[in-house]
Amino acid sequence: MDAVEPRKIQPRPTQLTEPYWQGCREGELRLQFCPDCDQFQFYPRIICSHCGGSSLEWRAVSGLGSIDSFTVVQRGISAAYEAPYVVALVRLAEGPVMMSQIVDMEPEKVAVGMAVQVGFVDWGDQHHLPVFRQREDSAQ
Repeated sequence: MDAVEPRKIQPRPTQLTEPYWQGCREGELRLQFCPDCDQFQFYPRIICSHCGGSSLEWRAVSGLGSIDSFTVVQRGISAAYEAPYVVALVRLAEGPVMMSQIVDMEPEKVAVGMAVQVGFVDWGDQHHLPVFRQREDSAQ
């Protein structure tokens, strides 16, 4: 009998979120932008969370940010999630905060305030998720 490979939980794109997921597939982090108040927002919504405007558009952002907070997960929720791994709140240079994973570094080296940059990983079922790594120009 063949062993069944554990599967990670898959995102469920909607009409509202499809531009975000399309950007991820193309290696580009996209956020909603409100031209009425010149603010970016994350997570996707039908109205601006800053001014209530409804003329939102999708724009590529720099993918640069810093770690606001993080935790080290010592025990994954299933065999599909190899622990330990770092989950962080990343404050993007454009303002919004998003939760993501910090990759390519030992968990004990992650720190609040660390400069990070986005990358993308294959998550299966044709999904790519944004993850963050220490920014190359800030590596110690």
